Amino acid sequence: MKHSIRKTVTRNFVALILLTVSLLDLALIFGFREYTYGGVKFYLNQQLDSAVYTYDRYFKSRSIDELLDGDYDMIFNQFGGQVQMIDKDAQLVYDSIGAINEPVKDYPDVIQALKGKADFRIGPVPYSDTKVLSVSRPLYSNDNRVIGALRYSSSLAPAIRSVWTLSRYLLLLTALVMAIAVVVSRMLAKSITRPIEEIQSTAIQLADGQYKKHIVMKRDDELGQLAQSINTLAAEIVRKEQVKNDFISSISHELRTPLTSIKGWAAVLKDTDPTETEVMNEGFEIIENETDRLSKMVEELLDFSRYISGRITLKKDRFDITSTCEDVWKQMKPRASKENIHLVNEINEEVVLLTADEDRLRQVLINLIDNAIKFTDPGGWVLFEARKNFPNYEMIISDNGVGMDENELALAKEKFYKGKHSNSHSGLGLSIADEIVKLHNGAIQIVSEKSVGTTIRIIIPLGSEADA
Repeated sequence: MKHSIRKTVTRNFVALILLTVSLLDLALIFGFREYTYGGVKFYLNQQLDSAVYTYDRYFKSRSIDELLDGDYDMIFNQFGGQVQMIDKDAQLVYDSIGAINEPVKDYPDVIQALKGKADFRIGPVPYSDTKVLSVSRPLYSNDNRVIGALRYSSSLAPAIRSVWTLSRYLLLLTALVMAIAVVVSRMLAKSITRPIEEIQSTAIQLADGQYKKHIVMKRDDELGQLAQSINTLAAEIVRKEQVKNDFISSISHELRTPLTSIKGWAAVLKDTDPTETEVMNEGFEIIENETDRLSKMVEELLDFSRYISGRITLKKDRFDITSTCEDVWKQMKPRASKENIHLVNEINEEVVLLTADEDRLRQVLINLIDNAIKFTDPGGWVLFEARKNFPNYEMIISDNGVGMDENELALAKEKFYKGKHSNSHSGLGLSIADEIVKLHNGAIQIVSEKSVGTTIRIIIPLGSEADA
């Protein structure tokens, strides 16, 4: 792989170490050079201070020429380096090594000394291949006039050799550090990329449909969390796949049942004498009921398809939600009576105007009340409550039916989930109802207990325009 993470981590780590070590090397080299040059400068200044002190104490009354004629220049040659004397016209009149032709008048330290200021210079000279360090001081007469300058110089060759020696050692040390850095960075990169490669391998297997594959990784960092998330995703895919398969099996059976019943009674009616009114009516009634049942299942599937594809839109209008609830109660009362279920009306009569899709909310209420009746034994009750609880409108459907345990309750709104009760069907009704309520920015809350009953609370925001 041309641009692998392992190579990138190794390259970046080595580059960082190289940059750090190089900067440290440069700092050490320049620091050491300044230290050695400073040592030479300090020594020259000490020697020059001593010479200038001797001159000021004993020979200040003499001119430059008198000093040279009287061999007093020997006083200034005590430190053993190069000694130069420059007159007030910047002419080199004495040089202890005989470099009379040196252009001292162009040197900044000499220029400053003739102006009465001590100074120094580091640079090349005509008589040497190595730089020298020079310090210059002014010489004063008795009337405090500058009559010339005294200049001490020393070769920087030993200091330069010391700097180069240190540089070579640092270069060798840098090479060793970089070799170690390469090894360490490869180990570090491997420790990072190994779990990534494992995650990648598992992801490829998951993409290939091997959903039971899991990543075994005992880490508490981000990679560990990623592995755990992928494992959770795989487990959820397996669960969803199982739910989908159960749904397909269930819906196939449920579609087949009414079709079989319709086909069977169609064959019976075909061979039945039209005068047998009772048989004919019974057959037609069963065919009608099974057709309604089949139509409802197909409609649920179509509704669900619209919701998951995002093609459903609400047709909102201003209407009295209380009146809608009353209509639904009246519509469902015969259905409850037929199953010997007492459908209780606890709808507050207060007029409440709501901007929403009335047909869709009616669909939600019918679906949930129908479910409550379906899962309540004969002789039981279903309670339908509705009231304004600003800023929301609440519709509550309660029953004393079979109820749900915690596991069923957690999955009740899941798409394709089919309950354990024999009356459970496609598992889309509650899921569709939940989607409709969410489109109205509302929520469905479910409380249930096994063998005690279920309470479903539908909450729809009234909005700023809601009126009583």
